[in-house]
Amino acid sequence: MNLLRRRQHVSFLCLLFVLWTCLPARGNESSDADDVSSASSATTSDDGTVLEVDPKGYIIYCPCMGRFGNQADHFLGSLGFAKQLNRTLIIPPWRTYKNVPFDEWFRVEAVQLYYRVITAENFMRDLAPTVWPEGSRIGWCWLQKTKDDGESYCPMKEGNPFGPFWDGLGVNFDRHMVYKFSYTEVDKWKNEYPGDKFPVIALKGAPASFPVREHHVPLHRYLQWSDLMESQANDYINTHFPGETFVGIHLRNGPDWVNACSHIKGSTSFMASPQCLGYKNNKEVTKEICIPSVDIILSLTKEVVESTKATTVYVATDKDPMLDTLKNTLGDKVKVIHQDPWLPQLDLIILGKSDHFIGNCVSSFTAFVTRERLVTNKPTSFWGFSPE
Repeated sequence: MNLLRRRQHVSFLCLLFVLWTCLPARGNESSDADDVSSASSATTSDDGTVLEVDPKGYIIYCPCMGRFGNQADHFLGSLGFAKQLNRTLIIPPWRTYKNVPFDEWFRVEAVQLYYRVITAENFMRDLAPTVWPEGSRIGWCWLQKTKDDGESYCPMKEGNPFGPFWDGLGVNFDRHMVYKFSYTEVDKWKNEYPGDKFPVIALKGAPASFPVREHHVPLHRYLQWSDLMESQANDYINTHFPGETFVGIHLRNGPDWVNACSHIKGSTSFMASPQCLGYKNNKEVTKEICIPSVDIILSLTKEVVESTKATTVYVATDKDPMLDTLKNTLGDKVKVIHQDPWLPQLDLIILGKSDHFIGNCVSSFTAFVTRERLVTNKPTSFWGFSPE
């Protein structure tokens, strides 16, 4: 079995895993989604719509660790945690240089197929005045700080992006709560902080790990691009390579990435590496996986282009797209395109649509595409990695 066939075989096994884990939830998680509408109170939005108030409470967090790829990992874990708590998730905006409402990039109704959610903007406008009014807003943190006078507090809004994030939602905190148990101790959260006494849990950071935990990976099926984002990506494809078979590749070669990869020696888990090495921490993250050589990139790209009979290679990168080098290797019959879009998310959408994708196993940007392709049963390969 050659290298490409082994990769396709692994992709098929991954699909079976996703389909199995996306069956209706069992055990504790199914009970977390009990219908509470009969016990709900109601309020009215500005447009006159009657909104049910969740008596089980709400939870929100600041997506304040890292760029979009990290934030997406945290979203999946936070969605799973909210369901276990049986609290409605207030979906925070994505954090760039500003707050970007979730529904600008993704479909809220798709997430609602899995669990109860409301966007932060809608919650603050329609429900916060009654459910979470000014004067009663508590900030929650794990590590507290101490003021000069000896008073302890949660630094909910200290620094960037924490301060600008909450300011963007118009939130100031009136007091603070320090919690001492982990996000896996769900019963303690429920018993210690019931919804009737604490209607909103506002966390300093995401109640989730990075990289995303294995059992939360299948939740990516509910993270679906908005019509606007899909339209922009499709317009680019239809303009530059309509109807063509194309290979998408993601290159990480910027100086910050090269520096990060210099610290991997002896590591069995590094950033998003579980996406190709698995979660057992029994395989080493090699230099070739983290920062592949030019020869590795050219060899694998050529192999995949020839096997798929692709006529276009679409390159997404943080630094050098290697356009001339790729063109010289692939020949005149294959177009090599680098868009450098105003939104990196457009790269993600196009890479997700490619007939074959080659990514960087350590990158959370690649990991987003990998999860999406698991859901849609499309093949993915990784630089410097050969599945056994």
